[in-house]
Amino acid sequence: MDSTTTTTTDDSSSSFSCSSISSSKVLWLMAIPLILVSLYFGLKSSTSYVYSKNDENINPPIVQLEKKLISNLEKVEAGLVRVRVAIKEAQSKNQTFDDPEYVPTGPIYWNPTAFHRSYMEMEKHFKIYVYEEGEPPVFHYSASEGILGIEGILIHHIEISKFRTNDPEKAHVYFLPFSVLSIVSYVYVVDSRSWGPMQNTAADYIDGISRKYPYWNRSLGADHFMLACHDWAPTISFAVPYLYKNSIRVLCNANTSERFDPTKDVSLPEIYLPQGKMDGLIGGPSPSHRSVLVFYAGGIHGYIRQVLMEQWGKNNDSDVQIHEYLPKNMSYYGMIRKSKFCICPSGYEVASPRMVEALYMGCVPVLLKDHYVAPFNDVLNWKSFAVQMNSTDIPNLKKILMSISQTQYIRMQKRGLQVRRHFEVNFPPRRYDVFHMILHSIWLRRLNIQVHDTKDG
Repeated sequence: MDSTTTTTTDDSSSSFSCSSISSSKVLWLMAIPLILVSLYFGLKSSTSYVYSKNDENINPPIVQLEKKLISNLEKVEAGLVRVRVAIKEAQSKNQTFDDPEYVPTGPIYWNPTAFHRSYMEMEKHFKIYVYEEGEPPVFHYSASEGILGIEGILIHHIEISKFRTNDPEKAHVYFLPFSVLSIVSYVYVVDSRSWGPMQNTAADYIDGISRKYPYWNRSLGADHFMLACHDWAPTISFAVPYLYKNSIRVLCNANTSERFDPTKDVSLPEIYLPQGKMDGLIGGPSPSHRSVLVFYAGGIHGYIRQVLMEQWGKNNDSDVQIHEYLPKNMSYYGMIRKSKFCICPSGYEVASPRMVEALYMGCVPVLLKDHYVAPFNDVLNWKSFAVQMNSTDIPNLKKILMSISQTQYIRMQKRGLQVRRHFEVNFPPRRYDVFHMILHSIWLRRLNIQVHDTKDG
């Protein structure tokens, strides 16, 4: 597989390998069985790994491991061994767990039992260390308004979260608190077309913390994460090879053709809150009160939208409401609430707030995107509550949607209402909302690696 391009579908297989590190002065990574993403959450893709020559000792018995604990790192890893065992046991025995707030069930999840146990283990154990270096507004801050505001909201939530630890020796992951949106706003020279200053900001920060702390060097960044919703985040991350090759990148621009790697990166949903919160966005009429088959309104940004407009923008079919500019007598949110299906196309990049807007208002999302990795797709079965298309399906848009029976549409719409909680933005965060789902995605990726000290081995 080409390391710079990864495309995953339900019928494809993907591979992941951890780079081997020869120096005895750093730590090496060893992949462990992907018990969550590939097996226990039901994805059909297969995953292969590179093991050490002593791979039979990857998961030694817990009692034996406890006898030889000599470092804080090994204590952290021993705790993760227990978590993996607990999740595997929950899945194999189909265990159920009491939860007064919410119990994941139904076909919207690949494996609700495994997800529930993993989520509860995260709540009990997950610890994030936030590097304190850097000053606002470029570090520890980002604007929380506009369509990219989820970046600032989540950075703030992480900074004050109960998951944050002040002891880096106890951390499972390390947060790099620079804001790409702030870098673009405060570092980029308008019309300069120069990536250098922006890339150097990220590179210099990582160079600084790698000299002051041992944690980046010991894993070559694999237990570190960045979070960004700006389209330029992938390119800025390329300034540090280990950042884009090894680190967990939480990105709205989850485009596999631009080196997004779903085995280690996390897809962040783009969420637009016009008033800074969800007031007025949640809810819509029942399926029987939705008279429009499909709706879209938006600018012609990128190839997919151009083709969509050429095919459907000037039609006289009242069932297919496709507009570049919304007529003055129409309300954007009103049309979403009147429609059965809402098109969520890529623009210049793959991310768009329309997907979450549709879920908020009870419209079944139509993901019209190429090379896009949908948020939380290692847990959520998107085909159960959304329609997934690519650009070649545009001429047959109406035919495809009309082929979905009323019974199936009602099921999908109902499931969308159930899954909506995972995309809601709350102040403060609530269990199972978008903040916790993003953390859970990071948690899964941390469970997929094991860090060892070669000088002790």
